[in-house]
Amino acid sequence: MSVVSSVLVPYTSYLRVYEPLAAFAEPERSHWARYARRGDLPTAQDELRRSLADLASTPPVGVPAHESGDAFVAELDGVVCVCPWRTRLRGWLALEELGGMFPANVLDAVLPAVVRGQAAADHQRWQRRHPDARPWIRTTVWQVPVRWFVLFGDEEREYRPVAGEGEEGPVLRYRTPMVEARRRLARALRTLRENAPEGPLIEGLVDVGRWLEEFHPRSLVELDYGGLVHALPAEQLAGDRSAADVAEGLTALRDGDDEGAEDAYARLAERWRAVRDRRFTN
Repeated sequence: MSVVSSVLVPYTSYLRVYEPLAAFAEPERSHWARYARRGDLPTAQDELRRSLADLASTPPVGVPAHESGDAFVAELDGVVCVCPWRTRLRGWLALEELGGMFPANVLDAVLPAVVRGQAAADHQRWQRRHPDARPWIRTTVWQVPVRWFVLFGDEEREYRPVAGEGEEGPVLRYRTPMVEARRRLARALRTLRENAPEGPLIEGLVDVGRWLEEFHPRSLVELDYGGLVHALPAEQLAGDRSAADVAEGLTALRDGDDEGAEDAYARLAERWRAVRDRRFTN
């Protein structure tokens, strides 16, 4: 995401969908098939560096002039899946959110009003030609939303405290098949609607569910802590079982155990409050 990730690096987390090649029409399918066979695939750090380079240029580039032809690549049960970056589209979407995140004088210092206005006009023209377009990647800063954890099980948690090949730090992520993500989301929504009042969590889950429905049923869903791993001590990362806390809280709520649900939520809230507080330490 060109704008937000550039302003607030590196503390961004990601929710990604990797679709099988069969989900793409030609000629895009052949493009991604050739792309996946490359031996020098770019990493998340490469994507971030390109965003920073755009912002540092004169004048700054809030949204790339051309759409990225890159993607992340993964395998699910031996099937190659790709997650297109769609950097230009994500930059436009991020630009729409900036007005509520920063004062006008800060925005003008980062991206002059004339640059933002031109980008908004470009997006409107593009939208008229691509009304059904959606990003394969969602991002947020200084947190991982509770609604994202609903999609995953603790057994799908992958933590590597030491950087591996192509990585620049520890990795904490979850991966699950689309069918499991949708099943968990539907069950969580049913539990919340039967046992809790309408609120932001239910609204957020409905939004995520609609987004997931846009993708192939044999896709792979990934939650990546991304740059948040640089903001947290190693022992806190190692002990972070947020998906397990969310699942425990929902199970307790389903069983009528209000105290158990409150305990699980308290652990989760305290963990992520401490993370968000770091945003204001400088």
